Formats: sequence, C-alpha cells, structure tokens
Amino acid sequence: MSMPHVIDVHAASRNYQVLVGRDLLPGVGSRTREVCPKAGRAAVVSDSTVAALYAPKVAASLEAAGLPAAEVTFPAGERNKNLSTLGDILEEIASAGLTRDDVVVAVGGGVTGDMAGLAAALYLRGIQVVQVPTSLLAMVDSSVGGKTAVDLKAGKNLCGAFLQPSLVVADVDCLDTVPEGLLRDSCGELIKHGVLADEALFETLGERPVWEQGYSRDKLAGIVARNVEIKRDVVDADERESGVRQTLNLGHTIGHAIEAGSNFTLGHGSSVACGLCCVARAAARLGWCSQDVADRIVSCVDAYRLPTDTDLPHDTIMGYIAHDKKRHSDSVNLVVPIRIGAVELRQVSLDEMRHVVDLGCGG
Repeated sequence: MSMPHVIDVHAASRNYQVLVGRDLLPGVGSRTREVCPKAGRAAVVSDSTVAALYAPKVAASLEAAGLPAAEVTFPAGERNKNLSTLGDILEEIASAGLTRDDVVVAVGGGVTGDMAGLAAALYLRGIQVVQVPTSLLAMVDSSVGGKTAVDLKAGKNLCGAFLQPSLVVADVDCLDTVPEGLLRDSCGELIKHGVLADEALFETLGERPVWEQGYSRDKLAGIVARNVEIKRDVVDADERESGVRQTLNLGHTIGHAIEAGSNFTLGHGSSVACGLCCVARAAARLGWCSQDVADRIVSCVDAYRLPTDTDLPHDTIMGYIAHDKKRHSDSVNLVVPIRIGAVELRQVSLDEMRHVVDLGCGG
C-alpha cells in the first residue's frame, strides 16, 4: 500500500494536514485522536446517501481510538442545505452531549462538509471539525480552507462562517461508490485549478478523463493532492478571502448564477465549468486573454462532457449575480483567465458585468 500524500496547511487560525491516498478510513479514529487529544466524544455527520456506506466504518474507527461516536444523519441533497436542517444537526449534536473539547467528523460530499463544519463553528461558539470528504469535489475543493455555509432563499452559501478543520482525510477508494455523472461534474473544479495555477495539471487532465475504467487510483490520488496544494497555497496566503483567495472563485461568479438558475439541478462542478467557459469567451472578446486560451478552456470542458454555455436569460443571470455574496456595493470582483495557469482579479461595475455576461453567455 502506497503512503498517503501529506499536504501541510498553515492558515492564520490553525495549522493542519490534508492526507490523500488509499485505505485511509480505518485510520480516521487514531488520527483524530492525535489532533484532538482532549476530545472525549465525537459526532459523525453524514447525509442519508453516504451514511450507510461509510459512517459506521468511521464511527467504529473513532470508537476504537477511545472516542464514542454518535451518528448524525440528515436528508441528502442541496435542497436540504438550509437553516432548518442545520438546526436539526445542532440539536442532535447537543443531544449526544458533546462538549467544547469534542469533535465533529464530517463524512460525505460538499454539502455535508459545509453543514457539519458550520454546525461545529456554531455549537458552543465553536468546536473542532475533522473533514472526511467522500466525493471528488469535496476532496479537491470544499473540505480544505475552512469555508462553511448553508443556502438562503436569496442565494447559495449566504449564511456561513470560517472554521478551519483540524484534519482532512481524503480516501480516494471512496470514489469507487460515486456515480460517473458525479465524478464528471466534480472535474469542473479540477479544470478550474489547472487554469488558475498549473498548466501541467491542465494538460494532464486533458489527456484522459479521470473517471474512465482502469484509471489508476494512485494517479488520481496524485491529481487530488496537486489540487489540494493549489488551494492550500491560496488559503495560506489569504484565509478570509480579502484578496488572493478570491481567485479561487474563477468561474464561480457566472457559475453560481447558472447553478441557482437551474434550481440546483445542474451540479456545482458543471456550473463552475460552464461559468469558466463563459468568462473565458468574454475575456477573449474584450482582449483580456487570447482567443487560444478561451478555445483551450472550452475544448477541455467539452472533452469532459460538461456544459460550455448556458441558455439562461441574461437578466436571470444578472439577478443572481446582484445577490451574490462576492459583490461589493455596486461592483463585482471578477476572476479572469489571462493564460492557462494564471488569472487576474478585476473589479467591474454591474454594468460592465452585464457586458461580460452578454459577450460570454448564450441565451
């Protein structure tokens, strides 16, 4: 068995490690004990899809390490990522008798990581959380960096808090139970990271879709680890998204609008990939990047069978952008690709943003 990749994260509020590899779930308990030495109990939070697959294994690992673990399950799906569900999770954590020294262990995809992380941030004004992402999207994106949130009726992730995890354990063997469609969706964030910071990663992703049969799990672990390193480098530099961390929102300004406009029927990674293509097309037409850069991005997204454009009305897209938490007064901080592996942050007015949408989006 190969040794896991170990990525050290040095955020202002907490240092922690991200482990990426195979057969890591049995060690979650002992590793949690190491980083939470005062903990006496744990709560394993997972959704109704993942709970049956992995929650008992993680709970047993915690029990073996001397951490009795309550299993807290909530209904799966983005539509349940709301204040009502958050309240239910908090009530169950309280019923399990967790104290300020104890730990929440989030086992699942991005919704679970967000919900459990926010619950940990709020419970007793903050207890520790260990993230155990089981989806590709959560492994490369949401489990790292400390952002937690739930959705409000007005938009996605509008109610949240920062809470860095004490540990992240990404076991790529969990991806064996992820349907191909969800794996494909997750690749939107992988492609985004390549465009953002690593042309070599972008080229590797373009060689062969990562979900294809026979794709080496060890190679996939390496790709996941590289994505985590990219996000780590940004988070280390800017924990609370005041500057460079905003570059991680590449593709998200339009992507979140597309995701919300689909009533969340289009996956997050697919929405980001689509938003990335839209902003790249607009950037090329505005002279912010070459046409070749935009063409390469659209070609890679298309090769992963992800959407490259949207037919949503532009008024609808702008309506969601106007309510996005990334908006500052009457302007938007828009992340723009300037070449593969490099981006820039542009502050654009809402009128200029409308021009970007008109140039980059169909509909």
